[in-house]
Amino acid sequence: MSVGLPVLLAVQMGVWVAVAAILGLLALVLVILFVIYWNLWFQAFMSRANVSLLSLVGMTFRQVNARLIVRAKIMAVQSGIGREGEAGITTRRLEAHYLAGGNVPNVIRAIIAAHRADIDLDFDRAAAIDLAGRDVLEAVQTSVYPKVIDCPDPRRSHRTTLSAIAKNGVELKVRARVTVRTNLGGLIGGATEETIIARVGEGIITAIGSAETHLDVMEKPDMVSRAVLDRGLDAQTAFEIVSIDIADIDVGENIGARLQADQAEADTRVAQAKAEERRALANAREQEMKASVAENRAKVVLAEAEVPLAMAAAFREGNLEGAARGGK
Repeated sequence: MSVGLPVLLAVQMGVWVAVAAILGLLALVLVILFVIYWNLWFQAFMSRANVSLLSLVGMTFRQVNARLIVRAKIMAVQSGIGREGEAGITTRRLEAHYLAGGNVPNVIRAIIAAHRADIDLDFDRAAAIDLAGRDVLEAVQTSVYPKVIDCPDPRRSHRTTLSAIAKNGVELKVRARVTVRTNLGGLIGGATEETIIARVGEGIITAIGSAETHLDVMEKPDMVSRAVLDRGLDAQTAFEIVSIDIADIDVGENIGARLQADQAEADTRVAQAKAEERRALANAREQEMKASVAENRAKVVLAEAEVPLAMAAAFREGNLEGAARGGK
């Protein structure tokens, strides 16, 4: 009995030591985590960003940049774009967008800029645009401050003007400037700047080609702009065309006159070829007739050669002498 009591006390002491060690280890871990995440958690707490210490620890295990998420959350809260539930900008959704490869700060800045400009843009649409590979912040900025596109764009086509021909055959070289703003609703799946440039270029060429003379276009270049705008070229694109301005018009070659001259030259060559063909046929016919005359002459000579032979045969047979007596 006296031996069992010390053993029991020793076992209890060992248990208490183990428990104390575990508690001490947990306390040490908490102290380490507190030291690591104190600044971020305190910054989020003072900014009312609603980011818990456990969330910060979980971000580390999920390989999420906790500092980036906290700053994005603080940016959203301090900008006043709405409460966490209303705007949908929760810590978990920010983490999910980060893990999906999205640019979290860019999305938050875009939402803030849209909110300031009274543009309807929520977190879901901004995140979708960002994950689609578009710069959502640039899109919002282009919606606020329209962008000017050169048509044609020398950086893409290495051409500085568009070439169009009026009905009178005179070439006009045109350079236009297209002012566009982003259509956030059509940004996902919408056509890009290249499509806008191609459509505007096609519209300008069509409008100039419909003009009776090049002088009409040079007198009223706005007729080209109106004709192009009325065609609705920004359909199914990521942009909305604000205006199309003809920046420069130069007169080029008289393509119609040159084509007529080329056609006349071609017709002359065709006529000469046909005349040469007829001359060659006449020469061939002449040679055929000469050959026919020579053939007939040969037949006459052959016939004349047969007369003496016939007379000699008649003489030998006595027919010639009998004929002579009968004549007497």
